Amino acid sequence: MAPVLILLGPPGAGKGTQARMLEEDFGLIQLSTGDLLRAAVSAGTPAGLAAKAVMAAGALVSDEIVLAILKDRMAQPDVAKGIILDGFPRTSGQAAALDKLLAESGQKITAAISLEVDDAAMVGRVSGRHTCGSCGEGYHDTFKRPHTAGVCDKCGGLEFKRRADDNAETVRDRLTAYHAQTAPLIAYYEAKGVLERIDAMGPIAEIRHSLGQIIAGIAA
Repeated sequence: MAPVLILLGPPGAGKGTQARMLEEDFGLIQLSTGDLLRAAVSAGTPAGLAAKAVMAAGALVSDEIVLAILKDRMAQPDVAKGIILDGFPRTSGQAAALDKLLAESGQKITAAISLEVDDAAMVGRVSGRHTCGSCGEGYHDTFKRPHTAGVCDKCGGLEFKRRADDNAETVRDRLTAYHAQTAPLIAYYEAKGVLERIDAMGPIAEIRHSLGQIIAGIAA
């Protein structure tokens, strides 16, 4: 059975960076709910049309619509080697709904991996991050600079961008929201016996190695 992974962690924990590395190392597919919503709306699928109507009205897309879009995406052949869920679930209620969806196709969460970080350090880590405007490769003012200043290592792009909300005050607010809403997922998956914890304060390469060991253990 192909693995279904969830990466848990607050803003700046490195979920996006590590998910891209897992794609490279194991052929897994990262499924971001934000990207899936946009793609479904663009493609005009039934769930996408429903999402478009909700967003046009200025409302939040329901869990039911997100799950329908996720179900459609998981039926496509390119996810045969497994998936990494990004941005969903965010609450215990969503996690239970996801379990039900997976059970319909004989699947279940293989591992929920918590990237453990220090909140104070996260403020500095997130405030300094930026991405290549062409390919989306992530960088940081201190921890991960391009080998050649101003040039993306991956695609050679020359333009970089920063999220408007990647500032210290906003990051603190997002951390508070994470602990209030999403952190309970750690207890949820621990109770199910699928929780793995990784110290995510170390070098990117060490975190990558730790994740690789977990995936290799699942495959074995």
